[in-house]
Amino acid sequence: MVTRKTTAGKNADKKTEDVNGFMDRLQHPLKPEIEAVRQIILGANDQIREEIKWNAPSFYVEEHFATFNLHAREFVHVVFHTGAKVKDNNGEGIKIEDPSGLLEWLAKDRCAAKFYSMSDVTSKRAAVEDVVNRWIESMKEKQL
Repeated sequence: MVTRKTTAGKNADKKTEDVNGFMDRLQHPLKPEIEAVRQIILGANDQIREEIKWNAPSFYVEEHFATFNLHAREFVHVVFHTGAKVKDNNGEGIKIEDPSGLLEWLAKDRCAAKFYSMSDVTSKRAAVEDVVNRWIESMKEKQL
């Protein structure tokens, strides 16, 4: 049985229940790895909440900042972004340190992390937690 973090508040609890149901129905060859990454992201910061957005588990504090892309079958794909709304960030984008090399930058305000196995997920745990917290902080600083 998978232990799932719950979030505070009735609305957040409902959203987590929705994600739990989505995960129960998900058919993906790397489902255990997806669940492990989900738990790492949720555990990285007690302000993080989750819901289903864009047909996948998505994470937010004030704005959405990370979403699974479940189309790939050979790896777990997490996209870090600045939410659904168009932002006026003067072309600066997000700048965070990534000493682990976890991220593949897709645009100034978007990048991705990939995980190929459970050992890959486990070995990148600290890097994911670090990136999640840096990403959230950068979004707050820029008020994205």
